[in-house]
Amino acid sequence: MSSDPLSLTLAALADPTRRAILARLSTGEATVNELAEPFAMSLPAVSKHLKVLERAKLISRGRSAQWRPCRLEPEPLKAVDGWLGDYRKLWEQRFDRLEEYLAAIQKEREDVKEDET
Repeated sequence: MSSDPLSLTLAALADPTRRAILARLSTGEATVNELAEPFAMSLPAVSKHLKVLERAKLISRGRSAQWRPCRLEPEPLKAVDGWLGDYRKLWEQRFDRLEEYLAAIQKEREDVKEDET
């Protein structure tokens, strides 16, 4: 697997469990036990998911006495959004050109119908 930040982020986001963990963290910090609650998996399995998210810098873990809260880190998601934004612009431009083309064809058909009458 590639180690560039975007690839790490996209690989981490590819798993539905990790996306669910991120969704939960979007509401605030949580412990591993709190994050594991909704899943039918062991704590070590959840910890493996957290390690993937941490390696991708999507989450960070703090330390407050015995409590080790996990928190969402938005920067990698902003990078993905920026990367997708370039493609979004490309597709919007293509759809705009397609719309113009279809409008021109429709106008031609209307003009032909007018000429026939």
